[in-house]
Amino acid sequence: MAYIIFVQPAVLSQAGMDFGGVTFATCISAAIATFIMGIYANLPIAQAPGMGENFFFTFSIVLGMGLVWQDALGAVFVAGIIFLLLSIFKVRKLILDAIPRSLRHATAAGIGIFIAFIGLSEAGIIVKNPGALVQLGDLTAPHTLLALFGLLVIMILMMRKVPGAVLWGILASLVVALIFGMVKYSGIFSAPPS
Repeated sequence: MAYIIFVQPAVLSQAGMDFGGVTFATCISAAIATFIMGIYANLPIAQAPGMGENFFFTFSIVLGMGLVWQDALGAVFVAGIIFLLLSIFKVRKLILDAIPRSLRHATAAGIGIFIAFIGLSEAGIIVKNPGALVQLGDLTAPHTLLALFGLLVIMILMMRKVPGAVLWGILASLVVALIFGMVKYSGIFSAPPS
């Protein structure tokens, strides 16, 4: 789950949000939500922002529909209030019970495919093609090779059932990127943005 600390700011900064501010908000909101889950529900379950919503927010609402992130965030707030009211009055459960299980699974799979599509596109593995929607990108580009390396490390670690495989893959990619000068090291610690 720690990868969210890196991925969420990278995604939401593409919508125009401040990278440092999003990093700080992600850490604080995850800590508070996890604390509430432990105290209120008495469950040892870590909480963090959902990545599917972040990708939808950035690529469909802000970049796709052309809204500024402030307006889009206002819509998220209104949707959250509506969701809270539906939950309080037990309408949410009725709606969920009315949706067939297969459709719920398909929705989750669709969100995963959407995130994978965005990731492959951002890595340069696939690129836009007006005739066929997408095509294979330049697999010799440095950032694409780095992404493929990271995916390979993650797949190998997952096949070997190594705990934290995704995080280890991200860290391995970071080390390679630092060695080849693809990212700039600016320190481990930072203060929240002012």
